[in-house]
Amino acid sequence: MDERGKKYLINEISDFHSDLGIISQEDIANAEVGLTLKTHLNKEFKVIKPNVNDFIDLMDRRCSILIQKDIGTVIARTGIGSGSRVVDAGTGAGAIALNFGNIVGSSGGVYSYEIREDFAEVAKKNIESFGLENIIEIKNKDIKEGIDEDKIDLVFLDLIKPYEIFENVYDCLNLGGYLAIYAPYIDQIEISYKIAKKVGFVDLDIIETLERGIEVRTQGVRPKTRMVGHSGYLLFGRKL
Repeated sequence: MDERGKKYLINEISDFHSDLGIISQEDIANAEVGLTLKTHLNKEFKVIKPNVNDFIDLMDRRCSILIQKDIGTVIARTGIGSGSRVVDAGTGAGAIALNFGNIVGSSGGVYSYEIREDFAEVAKKNIESFGLENIIEIKNKDIKEGIDEDKIDLVFLDLIKPYEIFENVYDCLNLGGYLAIYAPYIDQIEISYKIAKKVGFVDLDIIETLERGIEVRTQGVRPKTRMVGHSGYLLFGRKL
């Protein structure tokens, strides 16, 4: 992280170049978390240990991704943890798959379906770069052709018509497992609710999470004038 707070992902096999100067490959290779490195222009960079959010901020995207307020809500509402098995469809760049994999750990598994080959390749590279390729499997496959896995704890769908596969989702879930849907439009989530109920899902709930920051100034403390409003609706249902 440079003096301005800008973050970079770097490797140890070459010099690092930026508008603030050059850090030698030797200095990078010998660096430890917490140290400060200086460029040839005497600009300072702090070495930090990245977490999944740092990586997602900097990874290759090429498409829109779910934001933290929605990802966090899915994780909290479904209660997944170490050892959970998750199916994810509509991988995109792999942001939510990375969050799932980071939580379920080596004793769990994430199986992510992406119909577009270009997105699947981007997601695979991102997963490998973060070191979760043994936990997250990216499948370049239309999930409508069938879900290969069973005994699943959560199926998360970010699809145009997620309700088309609800019966397959129900069959692959453990008793007590969750269905979670992300949809930007209310008609998608309304149809999903009605069909999920017919299929047999219970504890159905639709929510929208809004996020408003608070700013601290010398004059006082107040809500920020801008907030993260609508991004999408979330539908949750459970197999019981």
